[in-house]
Amino acid sequence: MTPESLYHKALAERGYVPDAAQAAAVAALQACFDSLLQGQPTQGLYLWGPVGRGKTWLMDLFHRSLELPARRQHFHHFMAWVHQRLFQLNGTADPLAALARALAEEIRVLCFDELFVSDIGDAIILGRLFQVLFDHGVVIVATSNQPPDQLYRDGFNRERFLPAIAAIEQHMRVLAVAGEQDHRLRPGVQQQRYWVDKPGWPSALEAVFQQLSPNDPGSDQPLQLGSRRIGVLRRSTHAIWCRFADLCEQPLAAMDFMALCDRFPAILISAIPALGGVQQAGRIARGTEDGAARVEAGDRQLPTLAPKDDSVRRFIALVDECYDRRVLLYLEAEVPLEALYTQGYLAFPYQRTLSRLREMQLQRFA
Repeated sequence: MTPESLYHKALAERGYVPDAAQAAAVAALQACFDSLLQGQPTQGLYLWGPVGRGKTWLMDLFHRSLELPARRQHFHHFMAWVHQRLFQLNGTADPLAALARALAEEIRVLCFDELFVSDIGDAIILGRLFQVLFDHGVVIVATSNQPPDQLYRDGFNRERFLPAIAAIEQHMRVLAVAGEQDHRLRPGVQQQRYWVDKPGWPSALEAVFQQLSPNDPGSDQPLQLGSRRIGVLRRSTHAIWCRFADLCEQPLAAMDFMALCDRFPAILISAIPALGGVQQAGRIARGTEDGAARVEAGDRQLPTLAPKDDSVRRFIALVDECYDRRVLLYLEAEVPLEALYTQGYLAFPYQRTLSRLREMQLQRFA
């Protein structure tokens, strides 16, 4: 199997539409594959473009073709693992370099899906981590919705992330996958998994839960998830039904959503409010030494935020996890899907979430 052979097989047998941008990406992936197979030095690949253009699918074809040690992870999963390992290496001289060296001894290729940086801690880590991995000969293949020079574009202390961008541009071939069609929206049989709440009417998720757990009435006892205690409307071995506030307005992290998807094949969420909001004015953050006077050296402009952005960030992480793991997600909200989040600081990354939620309304997503 090679990336090219798997791609052409999918076109022939699965009815996929030929896409010139995808074909160019496949040719680049094939060249990288050939160099790795022959033991030659090679650049990695950075595939970027709008949502639904097949970047993840193409990277997965490449990963399936490899016979040498490789790891394929969603970027959020990888960063969660990095933070955990750094905690375990506390007290080690230069723990980040130690982590990178150990990883380079295990794998030859690292495949990232959905590289997106919004956290200053991740931004600081990535520059050094990428450089050490590249120095040890690890080939990185990544997908993203943004070109490298747009990553963490308006982030706090963005200069700390510039070494990561420089390393990407030096060691990875940057290729746009920007075909005209969102392939997640290709025709398919509809399967409703999103409802608009009707005040005074029973929740549509009541019937969904009964269908998913026909012989198990379930329990309304809170769920203990590690150190977290999550309120539920109903849960069984087949599904869990929670309010939006229980999952997205609590201090849950990506690791918690991973554990939730490990445990339940279906997740139901009700009482989802309209998530968009007018951004608040950016604030100036000053050090304690600034006092009443404005001190230029202490000024830091923070990004503008909407009141619900923290809960939206968690919602995006949960949808990503369910999509990647093929966990069925049933939602009931105050507004139609297209109006769920229309403006705010997270409008750009939410476009990927919206594309995935649309695909989740088809029978083929199961």
